[in-house]
Amino acid sequence: MQSTGKLYLIPTTLGESEPMDVLPHSVKRIIEQLDTYITENEKTARKFIKSVVPEKIQAELKLSTLNKHTQVSEHLEMIKPCLEGRHIGLMSEAGCPGVADPGAAIVKLAHEKGIQVIPMVGPSSILLAVMASGMNGQSFAFNGYLPIDKSEKKSTLKQLEKLSLDKNQSQLFIETPYRNNKMFEDLLQVLQPSTHLCIAADITLPTEFIRTMKIQDWKKMKIDLQNRPAIFIIHKLY
Repeated sequence: MQSTGKLYLIPTTLGESEPMDVLPHSVKRIIEQLDTYITENEKTARKFIKSVVPEKIQAELKLSTLNKHTQVSEHLEMIKPCLEGRHIGLMSEAGCPGVADPGAAIVKLAHEKGIQVIPMVGPSSILLAVMASGMNGQSFAFNGYLPIDKSEKKSTLKQLEKLSLDKNQSQLFIETPYRNNKMFEDLLQVLQPSTHLCIAADITLPTEFIRTMKIQDWKKMKIDLQNRPAIFIIHKLY
């Protein structure tokens, strides 16, 4: 009976930084070995692979694209090489695959098919933000994107603020980078003065900014978050 290949979950950088400054050499060794990948964005994946292993022959790479437009019916074909005994790398556009990332669907399917899943160490903006926030690392929740509608967003922020108080739980969320400044304005308007807010932007990059303060103190500060990938964390303590 033919043994199945393995599915390696390969982390990538969170932006334009030197890969080996933030990734362990074990990631480089796996990329050297693999030629078949499932990627969120083929162009950025090829650029990343080349930056890690420049001698890799790009023409020999076999890449499948997995994003919000990919049909569920295509997933099985993507992991077919594993079922035929070959190893595959799963790669997000930024950070860790499977976390706030469409790769989770492939990982789920791999488990269903008895394929060994191997997560590799790398930068996760969510985890790094929690580490640096000074907030509750014992209990926190990632809420993804909040509603775009202003009234719905306001209601959601109020709910998250109350939840953080009731459960002593830090609440994380993100916004499309070009809307970050508007999100910051909404946070200052909606949240109570004593609520803590952490903004972690450009994590691991030269322009990294991470700061935790009460809303009343944030109101005294000017910051430009336009087009800067960021994690927002709120926690109401009392």
